[in-house]
Amino acid sequence: MTAIRFPTALLAAACFAAAMQTAMGEGRLFDFREPPHSYFDHEPGDRWARLKPKLIAGEVSLDQTSDMAFLKSMLAALEVPESSQMLVFSATSLQSEKIRPRNPRALYFNEDTYVGYVPGGVLEIAAIDPEMGPMFYVFERPTVGRVPEPERSRRCFNCHAGSATRYVPGLIAESVLVSMAGSSLRTFRHDEQGHQLPLEDRFGGWLLTGDSGLSQHRGNLVGESQEGRVREFAVRAGELYDPAIHPRPTSDILPQLLHEHQLGFENRLFQLRYLLRQRLHEGGGRLTAEAEKEIDAEARAFARYSLFADEAALPRGGLRVDADYARDFQARAAGGTEAERTLRTLNLKDRLFEYRCSYMFCTESWTATPRELKERVYRHMASGLRESGTPPDLSHLPVAERLAIRRLVKQALPDLPAWWR
Repeated sequence: MTAIRFPTALLAAACFAAAMQTAMGEGRLFDFREPPHSYFDHEPGDRWARLKPKLIAGEVSLDQTSDMAFLKSMLAALEVPESSQMLVFSATSLQSEKIRPRNPRALYFNEDTYVGYVPGGVLEIAAIDPEMGPMFYVFERPTVGRVPEPERSRRCFNCHAGSATRYVPGLIAESVLVSMAGSSLRTFRHDEQGHQLPLEDRFGGWLLTGDSGLSQHRGNLVGESQEGRVREFAVRAGELYDPAIHPRPTSDILPQLLHEHQLGFENRLFQLRYLLRQRLHEGGGRLTAEAEKEIDAEARAFARYSLFADEAALPRGGLRVDADYARDFQARAAGGTEAERTLRTLNLKDRLFEYRCSYMFCTESWTATPRELKERVYRHMASGLRESGTPPDLSHLPVAERLAIRRLVKQALPDLPAWWR
């Protein structure tokens, strides 16, 4: 059968409109393009938006001699560690026609910026604006001497503002079995991000390198459809492509686990912030009694996530990870308080972190969150960090860890309410 291809812009617009119609029809949320959100009218304040004036002024320069040089210099300028590299070969992104097991896409990230690179393609950036969440940019490598002029991409919202993100701008990761052409044959997770997802259902369409200690997962698998049945077979990083097409040969499990945690944190936080903004708008600046309950329930769910309730179990014997990325991840807090550094202490034996409270509280996404929302989250967190009498849904932490986290939060977050202090 011959495939019918529609113009990309027309197809993107149709898919986006259909998604928004579905959202509004089900009463899920609202249209983030319209007031009080007006996403596309907002002047971005993300990391890329702050870097661009420095490029124009000549304070920072990018190496434009090759695609690889451009990528590396962009990562350095955005303070994104190369060691965060993850390789994905499922054709589930804007550049799907270029991504396949023989040409994996590389992803890099820090706490607020995510960079995608496909050999032979364009550079993609999702940078977190403290007010509106992710802003999406697409870059062609400019000619030498010119400042990059990215496209503020609207095509990304076919996926990044759909059911997986509750129809507001968000970040997604998928787990699928793919063919050698990169197309999806089977899906292992649906519309969900976060550290609660079982490890055995993750990493489909992604490469995992190194001896992590995790034996049951969906990574490194390619599928082949034969006579109505799908056969799976394993591939190794670098087996189907030249590793030199990326800055590093690694696609370690640690960045993939932290990436998953961050996506869950950012998505839940900005879904909550859009919801609060919408309900205040609908109530003329005040929350109705029904909206109060709705916001409070979402704030409690966010507090539980931030304290790693329902975190997926690690394999017996723990995980072995790339030392380079572990070092770079912890160094990201070198200029912060001792508490900020401590929140990044890895455990990797029976859980991801030694102290189960998200380091993402020490980012602009959280510091820019409205106080009335912070107060609700802090109240629910505090109920789970009491020495005794914790509610059942927040009782997963032992007493010593609860008290340690309470002290760390007090040191790391200067805007805590007086009752916490």
